[in-house]
Amino acid sequence: MRLAGLTLLERAVARSFEAADTAHVVIVAPASHLREAGALVSGHPRAADVSVVPGGAERTDSVSAGLAALRPEIDVVLVHDAARALAPPQLFDRLVTAVRDGHDAVVPGLAVTDTVKQVDAGGHVVATPERASLRAIQTPQAFRRDLLEQAHAGGAQATDDAALVERLGGDVVVVDGDPLAFKVTTPEDLERAERILKP
Repeated sequence: MRLAGLTLLERAVARSFEAADTAHVVIVAPASHLREAGALVSGHPRAADVSVVPGGAERTDSVSAGLAALRPEIDVVLVHDAARALAPPQLFDRLVTAVRDGHDAVVPGLAVTDTVKQVDAGGHVVATPERASLRAIQTPQAFRRDLLEQAHAGGAQATDDAALVERLGGDVVVVDGDPLAFKVTTPEDLERAERILKP
């Protein structure tokens, strides 16, 4: 998907390298698109610090593949989605700092403005959580590498990596997210992103 002349992947990689401590970016792509993904970032000034590896059947499998390809000296890992290509580098920096300050995992979140209902399989409301305690979680998410690897070792599945760390009893902290880290999933999202990028 292109956004103002560049693909979302190119923009996500460029934003990642604008962060202060980014040493290595691993792109996890479908096996059928490895060559294309590599070609998209081959012209980046730090292309030597980018690896491209095939993903797995599920999201968690893909993150595990990315972890396995990371350089051994890296101790703080950020897991990110190319669909959130406008996430600002300051958000990356804030997350890394929080992990280095002693947290196991740090995730960005935005306050929920809608009322959220928990429903059963038949669509019946079973609970209405207190909105003040809810956050819509974004990426990138930052982790101590050793703990994230431990969380992935069991092969469990989850919709985000923080959930895996939670199951281990890890210290997961939510910090303020950023409106620019929204996920581009619909044509309206793409239009919004294009408006943001207009000079």
